[in-house]
Amino acid sequence: MARTLKLGDVDNGAKPKDSQAFFAPFHSTMNPVLQKKNMFRDEANSAWRGFREHPGSEVRDLQNFLNSAGFLRRPDAPGVFGYATHAGLRLFQEYVRTVEKDATIGIPDGVAGPKVQEHINRWKQNNLKCKWSEYTTEAPSPEYVLWFSALEKVKQHFISTSSPVLEEIQKFSKPSDTLKISQWDFDPKHIHLIGIRRNHDLRADVRANDDLFILLISGMVFKFWGSTDPNPKMALAEGNRTDEAYLTEGQHLYRFGWHKISDEKKIYRALRPATVGVLVFRDRTGANALTEANVKAGVSGPNATINIHWSGIGSSNFSAGCQVIAGDSYINHANEVVSCRGFAARSYDELAAGKTRGAYNVISDLVLAYAPAGVNLVRYTLGRDAHLNLDASLGKDFGAKTLEKMRAG
Repeated sequence: MARTLKLGDVDNGAKPKDSQAFFAPFHSTMNPVLQKKNMFRDEANSAWRGFREHPGSEVRDLQNFLNSAGFLRRPDAPGVFGYATHAGLRLFQEYVRTVEKDATIGIPDGVAGPKVQEHINRWKQNNLKCKWSEYTTEAPSPEYVLWFSALEKVKQHFISTSSPVLEEIQKFSKPSDTLKISQWDFDPKHIHLIGIRRNHDLRADVRANDDLFILLISGMVFKFWGSTDPNPKMALAEGNRTDEAYLTEGQHLYRFGWHKISDEKKIYRALRPATVGVLVFRDRTGANALTEANVKAGVSGPNATINIHWSGIGSSNFSAGCQVIAGDSYINHANEVVSCRGFAARSYDELAAGKTRGAYNVISDLVLAYAPAGVNLVRYTLGRDAHLNLDASLGKDFGAKTLEKMRAG
């Protein structure tokens, strides 16, 4: 490759004949105006990019490399630098930066410029493959196995033990993306995200990012942090609501989508409820907490706006009810803390200045680039840190210790 490759680049003759059909699987959750753009959303630069056709097969070469090196298991159409290729390239950049510990590749921005191409050539010449490619659902890491065992224990516990939260979900008769316990599915062939809620019952006028997220994908475990609870002031500012929404615990179906779809200058990749929406509890008592009284008042929904999205670097909780993930740091497949502090943006303004969403991009890219064939959903299971006591290998202190480890890193 000699030319810098970016989102939207297309090899000669590879441009899709039906652009609308090409974008449909990705843009179906956008508002009608944005759906008709038929352009790629380059969220790193707040730009929209159309197809840019060039002679040669440089995009195919890049895709073949990313696939063979283990960063792209779900490629775009051959010769089209689309969202999956973009995600795979950012994962390659992140891997070189963190696992190989070679910062010369620069920040993971999804642009194949001269420096990135030097590293690609190095990998090709040495026939390198990433360690992530060694793991699969059939050959998983020990920790991956541990988490599925813990999930099954939680499910069996709630099958045999009554729960006020799950009882309210059971009563709800309309369709939703929140599953009844009999529908919980912990098949490793799916992508699973676990939310671990902490301190939800304590009053907080401004909630902190003090919760954990565990991504189980392709035999590996990655950990992130953020908040599963709303920031009351954010809910008031965004929707003029004092009855902020708390996502119910249990399992929910999510899929690839977008956040901030009403603002084409801010829209970015996120996970959205798969169909009609998820169930929530409302703060009907002014407690600024998920209290027993709020649970007894019953569920509300389905709510299609409870997304899983970015929360800046983690210094502020950007949630009005969504599940939000900090960009500051994460824990990788080898249980190592990875800092993104040097380039993680605090705000949209810093994105425009060349920073990225940091650790949040990692979870977003893994979900897109590593999704098994035919898998378009993420099963998100939200529980409390007390539930970790059901597995002795985790225990009640796991949440606090893991969060402290990431914040310190």
